Amino acid sequence: MSDKEVILTPDGLKRLEEELENLKSVKRREVAERIKVAIGYGDISENSEYEDAKNEQAFIEGRIITLEKMLRNARIINSDEIDTETVSVGVTVTVEDMEFGDVMEYTIVGTAESDPLNNKISNESPVGKAIIGKKKGAIVDVNVPAGVIQYKIIDIKMK
Repeated sequence: MSDKEVILTPDGLKRLEEELENLKSVKRREVAERIKVAIGYGDISENSEYEDAKNEQAFIEGRIITLEKMLRNARIINSDEIDTETVSVGVTVTVEDMEFGDVMEYTIVGTAESDPLNNKISNESPVGKAIIGKKKGAIVDVNVPAGVIQYKIIDIKMK
C-alpha cells in the first residue's frame, strides 16, 4: 500500500482504530498461545496446527502494518466540512435509476470504509466517481462493465 491519502469518516476512523487495538492486544496473544501449544505437539515440520497458527500470525502482522499505514495517512472528513448542496464523502445520496425507476440510497465513504452490502460505496467506485461533485436533480451517466446506467440524484443529506 502506498502513502496515498486515506479518506475516513469519524465512524470509519473509530472502526479502524478498534480493529487495530483488537489485533494488537487480543489476536496477537491468541495466535502466540496457539503457536506455543502447537510446538508442544512435537515435530513442527509436519504439524498442521503450527503451520496454521504461523499463517494466521503472518496475516495479523500484515493487517496491523496496513492499518497503521492507513491511520498515518488518514484525512478525517468532519461533519462541518460536509456540504449537502453537492455530493461528497460523508453524505448519503438518494438516486433513481432512470431506466427502471429503482430508488437506492448510498453513503459515500473513502475506499477504506467501503461496504457495498450495507450501501456504503467508495468515492472511487464507478457510482461514487460519477456522482461526486454533482447537485440534487443532476442526471449522471455511470460507466459499468455492462454499459452505462443513468441515475438522477434525488436527495443529498448528512449521513
